[in-house]
Amino acid sequence: MTCRRRDADVGRGEFGSTEQPPALVEPPLGPYLTEGLPGVGGRLRVEHEDFLVEEVPAYEPCGEGEHTFVGIEKRGISTWEAVERLARAVGVPPKTVGYAGLKDVHAVARQVLSFQGVPPERLEGLALPGVRVRWARRHRNKLKPGHLRGNRFTIRLRGVVPEAARRAEPILEMLFRRGVPNYYGPQRFGRRGDNHLVGLALLRNDRERLAALGYRRRPDKRERRFFLSAFQSYLFNRYLARRVAWGLVDDLLPGDIAKKLDTGGIFIVEDVDAERPRARDFAISATGPIFGYKMMRPRREAAELEAEVLAEVGLTLEAFRPARLTGLRRPVRYRPEGLDWWQEGDSLIVTFFAPSGSYATALLRELMKGTPPVR
Repeated sequence: MTCRRRDADVGRGEFGSTEQPPALVEPPLGPYLTEGLPGVGGRLRVEHEDFLVEEVPAYEPCGEGEHTFVGIEKRGISTWEAVERLARAVGVPPKTVGYAGLKDVHAVARQVLSFQGVPPERLEGLALPGVRVRWARRHRNKLKPGHLRGNRFTIRLRGVVPEAARRAEPILEMLFRRGVPNYYGPQRFGRRGDNHLVGLALLRNDRERLAALGYRRRPDKRERRFFLSAFQSYLFNRYLARRVAWGLVDDLLPGDIAKKLDTGGIFIVEDVDAERPRARDFAISATGPIFGYKMMRPRREAAELEAEVLAEVGLTLEAFRPARLTGLRRPVRYRPEGLDWWQEGDSLIVTFFAPSGSYATALLRELMKGTPPVR
């Protein structure tokens, strides 16, 4: 088997020095793993309360130290807005506030922040428009991105088909058994769906293209990092789309870089037949590329596939060096733990846990058979 023969299944784009590759026009979320199983339809986020997300922390604050961890509940505002409002209220610069993850605007989100040098009594019980502090405890260190196990979701889909619960069963059972394709969600690409295009223009230092996309001033450091990450996410989604189309979400390619899902260790797959049982038991998962110049590289057929995804946009790994994008590996799937669902009239409620960095919308699009809109 060679990966090149399968290009026609997903499509390729040509990338010249000045023109936009056709493949980049829309951020792809790729084919469904549950293709052939009818979805439940419905609407997402009619009310903020329809989308409840709660962080599951990697550790609890120890009760002593110069940092104060606070559990907040926000609704209808971004994590950045919540940080800015709370920081202003206690008189500290927003950039000094720590967080583990960014949460959706159109949701009720419970998450943890950290404040250095602010005693718990100044924060506990604080209530501001859109955000309130639920608890405050001391800890020795600042909270940093990624310091969480994952997120627990309770989601209401309104206006679903009458037989939604029955339709949901085979879809969700397959996703639990084989895994949810670990696509980056549409919110990663922004309301206009072009964050990845801005990222590519920044990577290529293409000021003319930036202006055409509406950015006449150069994005600041935080924005730059965000847009570059969106472009990396786009490339990962494009890679994953091929694996889904070829039935390789829960299977392996020779030379794949696999991740042990219990310890986080990674290794090169030399013998697919020997490792396949562990993949099917969800002990390991293939990983895909978050491209960067220091990224661990696969071998053999897995390396061919990744090289083709980069070639489609006219890049090599060295192109990521000037932007200091080192790269990493991301599992191509996740298992929705604690999965449950039930129907209430014309609504379907779904609850599950997803690991850090994974998107609930990846599961919801399989269930609804439509991409949840970005609001």
